[in-house]
Amino acid sequence: MNESPSLPELIDMQIRTNGPMSLATYMGLCLTHPSKGYYRTSDPLGTKGDFVTAPEISQMFGELVGFFFVNLWQQMGSPKAFTLLELGPGRGTLMADMLRVACRAEGFRDGLDLRLFETNPALIAEQNARLEPYEPKWISDFDKLSAEPLLIVANEFFDALPVRQFVRAEDGWHERMVGLDDNKRVFGLSPTPIPMSAMPEAVADAPVGAVFEVGIASGEVMSRLSKAVAVKGGAILAIDYGYEQTQTGETLQGVRRHQFADVLEAPGETDLSTHVDFGALSTVAANAGLMVQPLTTQAAFLQHLGINERAKALAVANPGSASDVEQARDRLVSPQQMGTLFKAFCAASPGLVPPGFAP
Repeated sequence: MNESPSLPELIDMQIRTNGPMSLATYMGLCLTHPSKGYYRTSDPLGTKGDFVTAPEISQMFGELVGFFFVNLWQQMGSPKAFTLLELGPGRGTLMADMLRVACRAEGFRDGLDLRLFETNPALIAEQNARLEPYEPKWISDFDKLSAEPLLIVANEFFDALPVRQFVRAEDGWHERMVGLDDNKRVFGLSPTPIPMSAMPEAVADAPVGAVFEVGIASGEVMSRLSKAVAVKGGAILAIDYGYEQTQTGETLQGVRRHQFADVLEAPGETDLSTHVDFGALSTVAANAGLMVQPLTTQAAFLQHLGINERAKALAVANPGSASDVEQARDRLVSPQQMGTLFKAFCAASPGLVPPGFAP
């Protein structure tokens, strides 16, 4: 019996059959192909994977996010039934740390309906191992949620959603495509220009050669979640690397084994991501009726929530680990590391005052 084609072979066959594909189509195949995509077949996290996320660096991150949601839950009147949803929960580390803190609040555990948006079987098994006491349920569709108030957390989720790229030429904007040249995957431009009137005002004066990334998938996800929160009540917290206002600039990158990698070289084996356009997400959430907090850095968010005090408490409780605790705190808040590159975004029901954000 012949083996099924590899993901690179499938992509190349599709290009030969249908012509060059958009970057969004290419990213979607690379990351979420049903049987061969990067996020369907591997555990990308940790020192043996391709990257390390904030929850894996220190328990402090999840503990403070847990406090954030307890505070909002209490502001909402401590509802006796509510949904807590995490998008892309990784190994379940963030949620486990969150709930260890949050469930100390009287009534929180009793009212909790824990939902996880995940497609990777290996990660689902790890999530279940960590979160089984909280009776998690996995969803693949945002419509599978109850009518109860909805609290949503997404750490490094939006950066992994596919984007389209457009390049400014003399005759207008052209979409960047992935094609083949001598049987090698290469970037090229669609010959058909995009009318200037179809591009946002923020990039109207961009020079020839400028690149503009459009996160259509991110906008669709934010729209659906924002509309749900607007009806049910609640909040969305997203922490990711990105920028505050819509702008030009290419941010697509590939990472494999903690090193930058060619995004076209090994489909399905390389993590692909882009910086998040938080300005666009803010507009979507506001249009749905939510109040969007001023975007802040991860450092400011965690410091407002008390990471410095928590680090001191952990160091006192475990003197032998004091140096490790301080290094982890530094990695999360230092401007030279994750502190300013990563941003904290929150959109919430009117009347709520999310902690960690400047008034």
